[in-house]
Amino acid sequence: MLKKPAQANRQTPSVKELLKQGATIILLGPGGVGKTTVAAALGIAAARGGNETGMITVDPARRLRDALGLERLTAQPTRLDGRRLAAAGLDRRLKLSAMALDVKGAWNSLIERFVKSPAARERILNNAFYRSLTEQFAGAESYAALEQLYDMHCAERFAVEVVDTPPAAHAFEFLEAPAHLIRLLDSRAARWLFIPYATASKAAFGIASRAARFVVGQLEQFAGLRTLTSISEFFGAAAEAADAIADRFRKVDAMLHSASVHFVLVTTSEEDRLREATSLVLQMEAAGLRLGAIVLNRMLDERTFDALVAAPRSFPGHIAEIPALRRELKREATERLDAGAGGLASMVEYFEEYAANHRAEIERAARFARELPARVELAIAPEINAGVRDLRTLAKVASILSETGSGRRFLENAEAAFGISASPTARKTKTAGHRAAR
Repeated sequence: MLKKPAQANRQTPSVKELLKQGATIILLGPGGVGKTTVAAALGIAAARGGNETGMITVDPARRLRDALGLERLTAQPTRLDGRRLAAAGLDRRLKLSAMALDVKGAWNSLIERFVKSPAARERILNNAFYRSLTEQFAGAESYAALEQLYDMHCAERFAVEVVDTPPAAHAFEFLEAPAHLIRLLDSRAARWLFIPYATASKAAFGIASRAARFVVGQLEQFAGLRTLTSISEFFGAAAEAADAIADRFRKVDAMLHSASVHFVLVTTSEEDRLREATSLVLQMEAAGLRLGAIVLNRMLDERTFDALVAAPRSFPGHIAEIPALRRELKREATERLDAGAGGLASMVEYFEEYAANHRAEIERAARFARELPARVELAIAPEINAGVRDLRTLAKVASILSETGSGRRFLENAEAAFGISASPTARKTKTAGHRAAR
């Protein structure tokens, strides 16, 4: 269980309050939870607040490009057309731009910026280890996203920056990328590798410490290569820029820890996803990173969600009808034999399972919400019936995230509506949290 932090007495910011001028919002989360959709929706919400907003997205299927109405999405910011904004019911004057993550371009730009010698640049860009590092290394895509963000951040073009991140098995991998690269470039052991393998004497390699051999093994493992020559040649060509590149990595890492950067974790309400989210909160607290909000995406269907928003603490009418349908089925069964009764019974069972699943989902989410630190905002977004296919629907998700209000309050009301009472342990935890807040 998460420990309530000492700073819990601070007012919990809403998702909308995170989207202030000067803010950078970085979306975290595994693949398949709707992270790209939430990133685009937050970008729209930020632009609605009067901020010129830039979005960097990772979207292999190009769904976001289509939803935004952009024919192309490149590594350069593309402004959304005013006519498309107006057609989606948005203010045509919104200043909203989007750009795509360019992994190869971000890495090549880093080399071109810091390696001054044209010959050395050419050797690095054609080096097998470099190509493998930038294409296969677990953190390569994550660091490229941060590098692109850092460039956008330094340009100071946008008042609010929203960054979608590459999917990862563990969201914390994204945050570890700069520090991991710093350790590899900065270690004394790695400096031994600046001597090209082909020209180094046996004596030189005999002096290399066990730590140096460990670094070689790590590099080979990360890049998937077994050729020490290409690794050594890469470091030989990059030697002149090693300090500058390592310093760049440090600046990017410092940006992640700055007061203007807020992380938003996107997840769903399945039990395993909630466990992963709890673990990430602890990791981020230990690393001194600001988790501003968690979005529970695709929670409940749209009809149930809308009913609970419209009438808090009231049992949704369409679900309340299910027990009456069961009673009617029993009455019909006692009065006559109906050849279609079996099919009707299956339909009623489906509806009962539907209601039970909604109840269980609310219970899981409410329990998760009670364990969160009070300073982390919680937002809820439902499963959109027709899917998120266009700008109008993205605008709807933006309104849900920025205007519906506290996810904690929504879940408290949903528990009351479904007649769910918190366990004694949960009530005790909540009370302790309120005391800490005072």
